Amino acid sequence: MTVIEINNLTKSYGKIRGITNVDLKVNKGEVFGFIGPNGAGKSTTIKVLLNFVFPSSGQAKVLGMDCVTETDKIKESIGYVPSEVRYYDNMTVEELLNYAKSFKKNVDDTYMKELCKTFEVELTKNVSELSLGNKKKVAIVQDLIHKPKLLILDEPTNGLDPLMQQKLFKTLLKIREEGTTIFLSSHNLTEVEEFCDRVAIIKEGKIIEVRSIEDLLIEEKKLSEVFMTYYEGEGK
Repeated sequence: MTVIEINNLTKSYGKIRGITNVDLKVNKGEVFGFIGPNGAGKSTTIKVLLNFVFPSSGQAKVLGMDCVTETDKIKESIGYVPSEVRYYDNMTVEELLNYAKSFKKNVDDTYMKELCKTFEVELTKNVSELSLGNKKKVAIVQDLIHKPKLLILDEPTNGLDPLMQQKLFKTLLKIREEGTTIFLSSHNLTEVEEFCDRVAIIKEGKIIEVRSIEDLLIEEKKLSEVFMTYYEGEGK
């Protein structure tokens, strides 16, 4: 089953380039990496998948549903952890999570408590007291409590200390085994190489290569070498 299917997708912001004729497929149960420098089109692609912006042309589907016309159904079955987490300050973490629960189906309270314990989330703290890293931990819990079919992560380790990064990837491997598909946008090529099955490289709004990490290992290449080939102008 194809969980993400993007066909000839273009998004332009007037004279500013977004993405151009993007084609991409992510399969069920995959951990799929999405890499490129700032301004390459990673965030725009994710925004279209989440229906935060409308495509100029082309189509994007998630779980077989159109990202524009069926976005409400899609959001019932996915989770999204943004690179920068912002919350209203006038509530506790527990109140925030309970509020988030009201928009999700099939939330297991026991599982939510397990996640809070794993990521050392302090439920009684006010959101205004949380550091960047602690807000990121709350966001991770918030978007895992309903056991999403697809989890979209945008720079998920930003703000997390090394211990929490390890706990995050251990948790992600576990939910992957349980059937969750993971779409990981990251600047950290090492974590993409270690964690992902396949990776797409985007440059100036266009997908320039999709590679299997296993193939890179067979070729005895590092992802950073492939990445720099394109960004130093040696590959086309």
